[in-house]
Amino acid sequence: MEPTRRPRIKICCIRDAGEAWTAIRRGASALGLVSAMPSGPGVIAEETIAAVAAQVPPGVATFLLTSLQDVPSIVAQHRRLRTTTLQLVDALTTGSYAELREALPGIGIVQVVHVTGPESVEEAVRVSAGVDALLLDSGNPGLAVKELGGTGRRHDWALSRRIREAVDVPLYLAGGLRVENVQEAIEAVGPFGLDLCTGVRTDDRLDAGKLAAFVAAALP
Repeated sequence: MEPTRRPRIKICCIRDAGEAWTAIRRGASALGLVSAMPSGPGVIAEETIAAVAAQVPPGVATFLLTSLQDVPSIVAQHRRLRTTTLQLVDALTTGSYAELREALPGIGIVQVVHVTGPESVEEAVRVSAGVDALLLDSGNPGLAVKELGGTGRRHDWALSRRIREAVDVPLYLAGGLRVENVQEAIEAVGPFGLDLCTGVRTDDRLDAGKLAAFVAAALP
């Protein structure tokens, strides 16, 4: 995939409709809504996810972050919550991307790849053929209590660039992005989109000032 110098902005860990509109008014093209996770920030009730997703205007994507790993459960969850996109934060263990597409026509599928080492490049290339986009994050699914996002850590962006150059689908970059390093990230990786959670929050709430500063730094 060719590099992008003016990436889209995706704001994750949205807690309610107020945060959703704060993000939209400051230029976000996508919102992340976090369902049950083994660890990490931003988890909200399914009822809240459904309510926020129903209020977001056309043109802004809503991503359901799910840690479920079997297709029937993922399909049932999405049918309850009705977002525009599925963000799979862990690997499928039962079923396939093709089965997800058949059950949920028109719904985007984004697979998260946690960049833990060179083996992540092979993983990303392998799964990219079945999805609409990849999201590169800094979690660790191999821990006893899995880390599946929201770590605030930066991973090896050289590996992220290798992945972007090796795949034919758009790539979102997550993990440790801040005002101070966003231009470095864009130059190093050339991602289609930037995904933010902890870097634009204060006391676990979306900080409009931090978000405005980040967008200004990312898209001068």
